[in-house]
Amino acid sequence: MKNILSWFVLIVSIAVIVSSCAKSDDSKTASTDNTTSSSDDSSDDSSDDSSDNSTSTSDNSTSTSDNSSSSSTGSGIFVAVGNDGNIVRSTDNGTNWDNATTDNSTANRLYEVTFGNNTFVAVGDSGNIVRSTNNGSSWDNATTDNSTANTLLGVGFGNNTFVAVGVSGNIVRSTDNGTTWDNATSPTGNWLEGLTFGNNTFVAVGQSGNIVRSTNNGASWDNATTYNLTGIGHLYGVTFGNNTFVAVGSNGYIVRSTNNGASFDNATTDNSTGNKLYGVTFGNNTFVAVGSYGNIVRSTNNGSSWDNATTDNSTADTLQEVAFGNNTFVAVGFSVNKVRSTNNGASWDNATTDNTNANALRGVTF
Repeated sequence: MKNILSWFVLIVSIAVIVSSCAKSDDSKTASTDNTTSSSDDSSDDSSDDSSDNSTSTSDNSTSTSDNSSSSSTGSGIFVAVGNDGNIVRSTDNGTNWDNATTDNSTANRLYEVTFGNNTFVAVGDSGNIVRSTNNGSSWDNATTDNSTANTLLGVGFGNNTFVAVGVSGNIVRSTDNGTTWDNATSPTGNWLEGLTFGNNTFVAVGQSGNIVRSTNNGASWDNATTYNLTGIGHLYGVTFGNNTFVAVGSNGYIVRSTNNGASFDNATTDNSTGNKLYGVTFGNNTFVAVGSYGNIVRSTNNGSSWDNATTDNSTADTLQEVAFGNNTFVAVGFSVNKVRSTNNGASWDNATTDNTNANALRGVTF
């Protein structure tokens, strides 16, 4: 009996030991699994989240760049035009310039140039229109229905439409990137000398302070209302920025509109000499106007008031037009004069001109 009892105790003891060992093995296995699971979760989630966030940041950066590109109308190149069909261009923000090739075989004077839809368009004497689709390197003549062959003095671009204006109130437009042109109905017989586009509105200015505008892409036009413009003479240039149209002209007059060109009033200017202002542009929240004797004025409050800028234009040659691009203002004029400013028009210096014809320049764009 004792032997049987001893064997029974031994068997139970062995069973207890085996059970204990099994539990120990299960515990180790679970611990290992938990560790592996934790490692996998950390690896999958953290790595994927980090990668996604990185991609998202990259996409946002690209989006910002795309938005910047889509909002920009600039070509990256300054192009200037002038007497005898002269066309010059700069690929380094107006520092150096070279001649472009043009098929303007009659060598007509070109008064103004603009850019849109990867196309430069310039206009001039006898209704001449030339265009370039390779960044201003070469140019050819466009076909125009300007049957009177009136001189065209201003050109602009907006809503996939080029519009040009000129002598006797002549207005022509193109909806195929400047390839062909037809006449629009003009409300005036006065010369129209400057043109711009903003807020879905074309505005043109000219003789006797005349201002006309179009809200249907240049198809039809009406006169704008102007206040207190007695004795203003001619308006030569107009531009748009910060929901404001600004026009400049004889005797240093500057007028502005904050209601899409429907009405205009006078601005205050420190142009004490009363020099003519021929061109005006906008960039970096600054309006800049240029004119006779190298005169340059600017406004940092949406054209309400203006002061004189400092210029190294020592010859005091007349400046005909000014443009803005790549944080640089560039003005051009007689005697092939070109000046530039990289501090929002506060001070100016002469550009270096290489291999360019000695013809006066009358228009510039970016």
